Amino acid sequence: MTHIPKQRQRKTAAFAIACISLAVRGKSAQAQEFSVLAGPLQTSSQNTYSWEADYREGLGPYAAWSFSWVNEGHVPNHHRDGQSVQLWGRMPLMDNRLELSAGAGPYRYFDTSAAEAGGNYSNTHGWGVMFTLRAAYYFDNRWIAQMKLNRVQAFGGPDTTALLFGIGYQLDAPNGHGPRDSAPSRTTNVTGNEVTLMLGTTVLNSLDSETNLAAGVEYRRGLWRYVDFTASYLHEGGHVQSRRDGVAAQLWATRAFFDDRLTLGVGAGPYLSITQNDDLPQNRTGDGRFSGLVSLSASYRFTNRWLARLTWNRMVTRYDRDADIIEAGVGMRF
Repeated sequence: MTHIPKQRQRKTAAFAIACISLAVRGKSAQAQEFSVLAGPLQTSSQNTYSWEADYREGLGPYAAWSFSWVNEGHVPNHHRDGQSVQLWGRMPLMDNRLELSAGAGPYRYFDTSAAEAGGNYSNTHGWGVMFTLRAAYYFDNRWIAQMKLNRVQAFGGPDTTALLFGIGYQLDAPNGHGPRDSAPSRTTNVTGNEVTLMLGTTVLNSLDSETNLAAGVEYRRGLWRYVDFTASYLHEGGHVQSRRDGVAAQLWATRAFFDDRLTLGVGAGPYLSITQNDDLPQNRTGDGRFSGLVSLSASYRFTNRWLARLTWNRMVTRYDRDADIIEAGVGMRF
């Protein structure tokens, strides 16, 4: 079994913990939940671990939807994680304190695996389906204890089953016991104009998970109530295998909580490499100039002018140089 270092797992788990830590600081919000879970994972031949960060929102008393980022641990010759959007049917019990639910939806995965020919690893991207059973108990103080059973059917990779245990927090105090049925709408944009300077680390998605300094600057503007646009410049450090400088444009689905002090968002868009080193794999597809960028971000607005932001970017390439770029910074609103 190839040993895969744990730097990426620690840093991405730290991002999820930081988001839920920000979430508990406010006093009023809307009707969403944020959760972190972990537990054992099994394939047909291997036992390992899994963890998940989850955002969930009601669609009525008996339905919900969720967005999850799932890490599937260390399977021999595979290091896979990805995102899933699921629709849920749910059944409230025990005066709405206990909720039993079942969900399903598409799963987009990123897999660092042993290369079949040439090189020592490969970045594989693919699709699957994730099916989930969930049991959750809602306490009166907004905290949630929960258990999940995830089944991933992957097209082109190993299927997995994970049993996860975790905690969640309701980002709005419910009217009674249990979850709120749905989130109220808003009439104004979540975001106006923001400029943020960022500093952090880049982690190459290889078997050795090489790291280096990363930096960037981001301009963000609200287009509609829940939609932001960003234009950003990213510098990925000086490691011989991962040096890149480029620009990205992304659209974001964004929500605001706690009187608009906390925002959570997920974004995606194209990335154009302006400069990069020449040490690219011979089996690359294209010239490596264009890639994709998928991101999670949280901001906390200290005043009407100043904010702090934490962002986890996943660079999705066509030439086995995928990377995680995790940055934090200070921004100005105007």
